[in-house]
Formats: sequence, structure tokens, C-alpha cells
Amino acid sequence: MKTDIKTQHEGVKWQDLTPGCVINGGGTAKEFNTGEWRVDTPVFIEDKCKQCLLCAPVCPDSSIPVVDGKRLDFDYDHCKGCGICAAACPFGAIEMRKGE
Repeated sequence: MKTDIKTQHEGVKWQDLTPGCVINGGGTAKEFNTGEWRVDTPVFIEDKCKQCLLCAPVCPDSSIPVVDGKRLDFDYDHCKGCGICAAACPFGAIEMRKGE
């Protein structure tokens, strides 16, 4: 059965639409624990970390919490283990390990 587009979107105003090309948050909804998809797991080595925070903005899932200017351990509920943070860390404070 084909749905009439006009009927399907009736009552939707343009002001209620999400603007295009705008990232409103991390790539992960807080309601869903997508970290279980992970094959590789980043491990935070606090002794090596210089708190440069280069890792946090490159995380596509916003899984590196920063509180009071200091990064904390990973949000493993949402981290998918892409390894971008490990590649961005100039101090070797993030290691990727197989599995969880």
C-alpha cells in the first residue's frame, strides 16, 4: 500500500525540521548502548596522558568525557572502537586491544 506523502507529513511545519549540515550531538543516542558492536577496545593509559585533549573532539561517538578540562576514561556504552582517538593521541595514552 502506497502512502500519500502529503498525508504522511500533514501538520509538519518547516520550523520543526532539523537543519541540514548541523551536528546536534554525538553520533550515538544516549538511549542505546551501541558499544556492544565494538570489536576493538580503546584502553586509556592515564600515566601517559598529558591532558592535551586532542582525542576528545575526534571521537565520532562523543565517548571521551571531559570534565573540568580533564579527560576521563571512555564511555564504553557508546564507544564503537574505531581507533581514531588512538591515532590522534601523540603520547601513546590510548591503546587499541582486540575484544572487550
